[in-house]
Amino acid sequence: MDWYTGNTTYDTVLAIAFGFAAFVIIGGLFAQSPYGRFASTSVGFNLDPRLGWWLMELPATVVFAVFYLSGPDRFEPVPLVLAAIWVLHYGNRGWFFPLSIRQMPGKKSTFNVSVVAAGVFVTALHGYLNGAFFSNDYKNQYSTDWFTDPRFLLGLVVYLGGFALLVRSEAIVRNLRDKNDPGAAEYRIPFGGGFRFVSSPAYLGELIAWAGFALLTWSLAGVAIFLITAGNLVPRAFATHRWYREKFADYPADRKALIPGLI
Repeated sequence: MDWYTGNTTYDTVLAIAFGFAAFVIIGGLFAQSPYGRFASTSVGFNLDPRLGWWLMELPATVVFAVFYLSGPDRFEPVPLVLAAIWVLHYGNRGWFFPLSIRQMPGKKSTFNVSVVAAGVFVTALHGYLNGAFFSNDYKNQYSTDWFTDPRFLLGLVVYLGGFALLVRSEAIVRNLRDKNDPGAAEYRIPFGGGFRFVSSPAYLGELIAWAGFALLTWSLAGVAIFLITAGNLVPRAFATHRWYREKFADYPADRKALIPGLI
């Protein structure tokens, strides 16, 4: 199979990623992944959210490093910059975020092991596809001219904007509850930042970031992770919006689910 890079292993894994994206998109129409506010302690085996998130995201760091460092172009300028963007994203998502989760004291573990397994599969795919693509430059597109290419420049701006929205939104939610107060309410209405406009600005930021990433890398690997992310987060954003409205009678009526002013 040489329809994309000509590397049989890489192209096979890429096809698997797109197949899984279709599965996630269809599955997301019927049910939400059992974590966070949609978690259940009645089905399956659950982990502490901090451990679950860390395990789920770990392959994005480890697998990426293994395949990136094994490629012939690993020390070239453009691959190094792309790797730095990766490290920025997963330094936050895979390491800072899990460690910063404020679990309510005494609450049962709620991060379902099925979510961990699915997440490990996705992040391992993701890590391999991007690590190998960057450091092998299969499409011969990552000369230093790429730094002035409009796709890279626009994609970088989009990515950084989405990443900033994601980080800011997660910080607002994290600070809603004092980790030292056992009696604090588990859920409260968040305000400020992107929450002025939508119920799930972190999800919106994640989607914007991956759209920018797909553009700045100009790769089908970037498209695949955007589709997988959208398949999971878009229906989850609508479910979250409904959950807030049902739980809080004073929830802001003009706040949309995911896209400001639209839906």
